[in-house]
Amino acid sequence: MVIVLSFLGLITVGSVLLALPCATQNGTPTPYIDSLFTAVSAACVTGLVVYDTSAHWSLFGQIVILVLIQLGGLGITTVALSLLSFANGKLSVAQRGLGQQTVSSPKNGGVKRRIKFVCIVTAATEFVGMLALLPVFCADYGGKGVWLSLFHSVSAFCNAGFDIIESGGAFSSVVCYASNPLLNLTLMALIVIGGLGFFTWENIIIAKFRPSKYVLQTKLVLITTSVLILLPAIAFFFMDFTDMPFGERLLASLFQSVTARTAGFNTVNLSEMSDFGISMLVMLMLIGGSPGSTAGGFKTVTLAVLIAGVISSLRRKEDVCLFKRRLPRTDVTNAFAIFILYLLFFWVGGMTISAVENLPAKECLFEAASAIGTVGLSLGITPSLGIASKVILAVLMFFGRVGCFTIAYVVARNAVADVSKLPTESVTIG
Repeated sequence: MVIVLSFLGLITVGSVLLALPCATQNGTPTPYIDSLFTAVSAACVTGLVVYDTSAHWSLFGQIVILVLIQLGGLGITTVALSLLSFANGKLSVAQRGLGQQTVSSPKNGGVKRRIKFVCIVTAATEFVGMLALLPVFCADYGGKGVWLSLFHSVSAFCNAGFDIIESGGAFSSVVCYASNPLLNLTLMALIVIGGLGFFTWENIIIAKFRPSKYVLQTKLVLITTSVLILLPAIAFFFMDFTDMPFGERLLASLFQSVTARTAGFNTVNLSEMSDFGISMLVMLMLIGGSPGSTAGGFKTVTLAVLIAGVISSLRRKEDVCLFKRRLPRTDVTNAFAIFILYLLFFWVGGMTISAVENLPAKECLFEAASAIGTVGLSLGITPSLGIASKVILAVLMFFGRVGCFTIAYVVARNAVADVSKLPTESVTIG
């Protein structure tokens, strides 16, 4: 309940601020449905927009969006608990439990230390990312390049996908820098670091980069993430971008493979990609990043558990095992439940928008996958959608950021667990 209400509060405050006349370039108040949509997109680190961020929003509006991205990426409860920890020096048992939930830690201990670790890693990574982007943006924008470097560093690390680049045209993201290795590699590094999850980075540092000392979750995150970057990049290289020079084609393939798992930047015109490429992007958007990260999606660890569960079923094994460890049955059932819920919300949301707007299903399903995966990639239909469709996308973004189980726990918070067992009866599967 605290997590859900904190995000709702953040979105409400952000939407009111973005509706103010001073938040726009021309001083005209933004319709509240659009300011609300933008606030949801920023707080849920998605990146779907109805207005071009650089052209419509003033410096004040862009600062509000950046603050929403930062607080939404870390989780407003994580920020609040970190302030409490620094101020009081201790957290209550209830606050520690909340902290464990917000940072997606599989262990009960060390929550206070982990929250501090999250804040330190975030600040350090975003600062280094800003320094790396300074040569690119200062060369093109002069002193204003400092603000652009900071904005895009935070947006990339939080996997938000908002951009304020003016030279590429409206809704062009970072297409004008498709051949710039420094910007491409920096954004990709920030996206991957933010998408791996803070628990993963903590374990890597504590283990001193020795894989034999990694816990099971860290191993699953690193292996699944590597596969989900390399294989789609190879597929994109041979199936799309064939008219580009080799170096730019390689960068474009890698960048789209990385950004599709919840970052939202793009260096190519997505509407010109093949149906194969679009389908690959939808799959990557739904998978997303890793637990406890700034990314969305049903998560890489969930995918690994699903695959392991299928293999165990085909081998007629009762237990699901990975790296000589047996997974609890609840982890397996939760993974399948999350997967089904994401597919259900994605399909229902996309097809409803298609029916309401009378638009092709491909474009609507793409936007729905982008929303529920908190990605922000778009085929260009979001600005023209009606109020009902914007509400649907906003709900999908909120669902994707907060998490299906968090919302389910809120809905069923007064339910009493049923420990009774009914008689067993088998049914035919398949």
